[in-house]
Amino acid sequence: MAKIKAGTWVEIERVVLNPEQRAPSLPEDTKQAPYIMHVSGFLTEESELGRVARIRTIIGRCHEGKIICVEPHYSHSFGNLMLEILTIGTEEEAL
Repeated sequence: MAKIKAGTWVEIERVVLNPEQRAPSLPEDTKQAPYIMHVSGFLTEESELGRVARIRTIIGRCHEGKIICVEPHYSHSFGNLMLEILTIGTEEEAL
């Protein structure tokens, strides 16, 4: 597997709570899944995808977890364009 250089922006995951540690008041399907944390930061030393590594976030916090992504990006969107919102705030200009 390819080495990832120290200083590379990566995303890690870590199990915060195992299913048996989760609140009993949760819905059954939620209770059965571990509570997982995902966080991005700069790799503090060379590692590989899938290995446990240490990162430093932009605000300087250190976290340890399994590397799941190199150079992660946001892939969500706010849906399709709604033409009606393009004119919000410009109606008075036309008056």
